[in-house]
Amino acid sequence: MMIFFNRNLQRLFLGALFLTFFLPSGAFCSTPDPTEQLKPFLEKLVAELKTDEFKQDTSCHQCKRIVDLASEHFDFYEMSRRVMGKQWRTLSTEQKDKFVSLFTKLLQYAYIGKVEDYVDKKIEFKGQRVKGKRAEVKTLLVDTDKTIPVSYIMLLKDDKWMAYDIVVENVSLVRNYMEQIRSILRSKKFPGLITQLEKKIKTLEEQKNKKHANAGQQASSVPSAESSETHKL
Repeated sequence: MMIFFNRNLQRLFLGALFLTFFLPSGAFCSTPDPTEQLKPFLEKLVAELKTDEFKQDTSCHQCKRIVDLASEHFDFYEMSRRVMGKQWRTLSTEQKDKFVSLFTKLLQYAYIGKVEDYVDKKIEFKGQRVKGKRAEVKTLLVDTDKTIPVSYIMLLKDDKWMAYDIVVENVSLVRNYMEQIRSILRSKKFPGLITQLEKKIKTLEEQKNKKHANAGQQASSVPSAESSETHKL
């Protein structure tokens, strides 16, 4: 028995067939919500920092767990590319890999130190702005006597929002490092920048290990001078 479609049904059928075979596979998938992806990450991160294992970790072995968690939600390659600015195009593949490796480690120490300072504060989500594949998620760190605005600048990659900048009290982490790196490149060139990054990372490692060696002491609610120097190269 033959079945005939009227013309309207034929158009609908052919249209559906076109959509099925000729549109990208992700066309039917709704764009993920940046806040909904960021929120559980921050909650899990703070929960990890509050554990006794982390607080009592005198050699900072637990830091790797925090770094691994952060790496799932931060695009360190994109951060590295942006802080280098126009200089990025002048670097060889080997130089890019070296810089990304060192700068990623620097950012990881800096971010962990920053989160530790505010681990007991409440995080409030204050909305988001999405434009294409870019988004800004606004949060507040709320303490008894101070409220600190923190924004996460994100990029959509493979259906996942990845942060590539953090803006704390209107100060961009990427822009802050960009200005310092440009200054170092002007005076010391790329080899000098690598040397300075290695020295800074070594200093941060020593500070982190010292801090965790004194884990039994009660932490102050006010950020230490150590943490205030973290973002200076």
